[in-house]
Amino acid sequence: MININESISPADLSADLARVFELAGPKVKLIARILGPDEAPVFTVEGRYTSRAWTPWTEGFRYGCALLAYEATGDEELLHIGRTGTLENMPDQITNFGVHDHGFQCISTFGTLLRQAFEGIRDASDEQKDYYRLALRCSGAVQARRWTALPEDGYIYSFNGPHSLFIDTIRTLRSLAVAHRLGQTLKIEGTADSLLDRLLAHARTTVKYNMYYGDGRDAYDTPGRVAHEAIFNINDGSFRCPSTQQGYSPFTTWTRGLAWAILGCAEQLEFLAEESDENPRRGETVEALETAARATAEFYIANTPTDGVPYWDTGAPGLAKLGDYLDRPAEPYNEYEPVDSSAAAIACQGLLRLGEYLAKKNDPGAARFRRAGLTVLKRLLEPPYLSESVDHQGLLLHGVYHRPAGWDHIPEGKNIPCGEAVLWGDYHLLEAALLVQRQAVGKEYLTFYHAMK
Repeated sequence: MININESISPADLSADLARVFELAGPKVKLIARILGPDEAPVFTVEGRYTSRAWTPWTEGFRYGCALLAYEATGDEELLHIGRTGTLENMPDQITNFGVHDHGFQCISTFGTLLRQAFEGIRDASDEQKDYYRLALRCSGAVQARRWTALPEDGYIYSFNGPHSLFIDTIRTLRSLAVAHRLGQTLKIEGTADSLLDRLLAHARTTVKYNMYYGDGRDAYDTPGRVAHEAIFNINDGSFRCPSTQQGYSPFTTWTRGLAWAILGCAEQLEFLAEESDENPRRGETVEALETAARATAEFYIANTPTDGVPYWDTGAPGLAKLGDYLDRPAEPYNEYEPVDSSAAAIACQGLLRLGEYLAKKNDPGAARFRRAGLTVLKRLLEPPYLSESVDHQGLLLHGVYHRPAGWDHIPEGKNIPCGEAVLWGDYHLLEAALLVQRQAVGKEYLTFYHAMK
């Protein structure tokens, strides 16, 4: 269980936050020099980022890292890398109908560029801002088009096909939210569907079928547990079973999926709290998201080692050989199961945002979630997780991509992946760091829909 620092505040992390951005800049520049536009960096092997070209789903994180690091440091070279890379290499992703990752790809690039222009962090013409808005509107509609209708509600289906609902997509709903806020609708054969309607429907379906609440749904129904994938019979729309692609089993919890759930639910709660468009099922959806966010956050806190960094799956078989692993800090160099620092980087932001959301409702549990998020972030900003070596291209060490497929690098003499980085881990560490850095100095609270107008 996480040992939450009860006195920690954003200001306590100020020096660590400045340090992480100082380290990020040279690494972003190095990747820009050695990897071409067709080589989307995914994970490191012996400290060098490599690509896995089945889909460039990490390309938005590549340029997003540069833009976030520029914002924190003012280094114009980082702005050039992020803006030029976005404008030259991301347009194809705007209308990529083959992925469910638009909230990762386009919000982290076009969305960040629009926000920074709006806040005066950098200059942009009206024409440039209009282009960013158009990119975001198109991206949201394309994501919403990837739709499986159910007798009740529906969902944005994964790259596995129309039968497959991934937990990841609860966070990529950001694309629908932004496009809706910018005035976009989804027009198909003479119809005009609300992107907000689809956002709400997808959220309801996800929290119903990919998350558990201890109500006896199956023999492994532990409150807050998350299934990576939900499988449906698309002939009649019935739910068939939980599944997984990157976790150990459908009946254990892949911790990066758990982290996506916490952050995705928390962000949508923030968005819906400020969204003026009325929807008859909005209140029902908010209630379901609140229940899901609390359950998954509590599960993360209870099923993670004391320092806040989880192992890659809560049911990974080698954990039994580690003894009371939840009663001590995570051990990234153990002999049995890898940790996943990228899950921690995602989850810490989710915990922070859930705490902020609940604080606005005067919820007495709000401070606990915020402190839990800061506790986790503080750990990631230190060795052995923070990469201080100029020779290692990764920023956040001990991340895992796809353990079942065996894609992650295992160093010589080791039995498990360790010591390497994944690009979404780097990106989400910077995203969480920027959020807390702004809080530490009293700047306006940062949201994904900030300045989307």
